Amino acid sequence: MPTAEKATEAQTAYRRIREAILAGELLPGQRLVEKDLSERFGLGRAAIRTALARLEQEGLVESAPYRGAWVRAISKEEALEVLEARMALESLAARHAALKATPEGVARLRAILREMEAKKAEGDLLGMSELNALLHRTIVELSGHKTAARLIEALRAQGVRHQYRTVLVPGRPDRSLEEHRRIVEAIAKGDGEEAARAMAEHLQGVMEALKRAGG
Repeated sequence: MPTAEKATEAQTAYRRIREAILAGELLPGQRLVEKDLSERFGLGRAAIRTALARLEQEGLVESAPYRGAWVRAISKEEALEVLEARMALESLAARHAALKATPEGVARLRAILREMEAKKAEGDLLGMSELNALLHRTIVELSGHKTAARLIEALRAQGVRHQYRTVLVPGRPDRSLEEHRRIVEAIAKGDGEEAARAMAEHLQGVMEALKRAGG
C-alpha cells in the first residue's frame, strides 16, 4: 500500500477509535486488542497500532509490555486538573474571539445558545451538554488561536467522560446558561477582558459542580 494511503488509513483508525472512547463505546480499563479493532473497523493492524500509539500520547490510552493496550481511566482529580488547565487556555481563546468578533461569528454563538435554552426547556440535559461543548469549540475556532485550539482539544478529550455528570448537579443547568450568556455577550461587545473573565468564572463553576457530582 502506498505511504499516503497508509497515512490515511492510520488517520481513519485514530479517528474511529478516539470517537468510540469518547462516546463510551470503549470503556475505561477495556483492553484494546489490535486484531479485534482491525476486524471491528475493517482496517489494517498496522494502522490500528499507529492509532493506539497516537492516542497514548493524548492520554486516552495506556499500554505496557506483555500486557497490550487499554482505555485509560481518568480520575475525578485529574479531570479537575484538566479543567484548571482549560480555564487558562479557554480564557485566552475567549479574549481573542472577542477581539476578532464578527457579526457572523456572534450570530453562530447566539444560535447555539438558543438551542441550549431549548434543550434545557425540554429537559434534555445531555443534549444541552453536547451543545455546551459545541459552543466552547466554536469560541475556540473564532479565536483563530491554533496553538490554544490544539491544546484545548487534547484536554477536552481527557475530561469528556466527566462532562455529563456536572449538568446533573441540581441548579447547574440554569447557572451554566447564564454563564454562557455572559461569555457570548462579552464576545459580541468585543470586550476581551470581560470575555476572558466570564470564561474563567464559568469553568470555575464547572469545577465546583464536578466536585459535588457523584462518582
